[in-house]
Amino acid sequence: MTDVAIDPDLEYIANVTRVRAAAGAVLLDGAGRVLVVHPTYKDVWEVPGGMLEPGESPLQACEREIEEELGLGLSVGDLLCVDWVPPSPPWDGGLMFVFDGGVLGPEQIDSIRLRSEELDRMRFIEPAALGQVLIPRLAQRVVQALAARARGGGVYLENGLAVSR
Repeated sequence: MTDVAIDPDLEYIANVTRVRAAAGAVLLDGAGRVLVVHPTYKDVWEVPGGMLEPGESPLQACEREIEEELGLGLSVGDLLCVDWVPPSPPWDGGLMFVFDGGVLGPEQIDSIRLRSEELDRMRFIEPAALGQVLIPRLAQRVVQALAARARGGGVYLENGLAVSR
C-alpha cells in the first residue's frame, strides 16, 4: 500500500475551535502546605506555571516554568487534573493542566530563586486557606488536584468543578 497525500481542508481547519493552554504544579512543603507565587504583572496569587509555548507539551511547559520562575530543575510527577475554562472574551477557552510537583525538602525550598521579572513573592499556605488567597476557579482547581493526589488518580474539571458521569 502506498501513502496517499491528502490536501488539508484549509477552510475547515480555519474554523476548528482553538484553545489556549497552560500548565502548573502543586508543590508542597513537608507540612503539606501549597506553594503560591505572586506575579509582578498582576495582583493575584497563583501556583507556579504558565502558558505553553508553540510546539511545547503541557509537561514540558510546566517544568520549564518551574525552572524559569523558581530556579528549580524538577521533573514533575503525575497529571492531577485538567480543567476546561470556558471562553471569556477576549480570551478563548482554555485547558489548564495541573501536575504533581511533589514535596520540596528544606534544601530545595532554600534554593528557590524567584525570577524578579515575573515573581515578587512566594509563600506556603494551608490547603484550607486556598480560597482566601487564590481566585475562586484556581482555588477550586488546586483543591481538586490535592484530592486527586491523595487518592492517586487524576480528575477532569470544567471551570474548576469536577464533572462526574
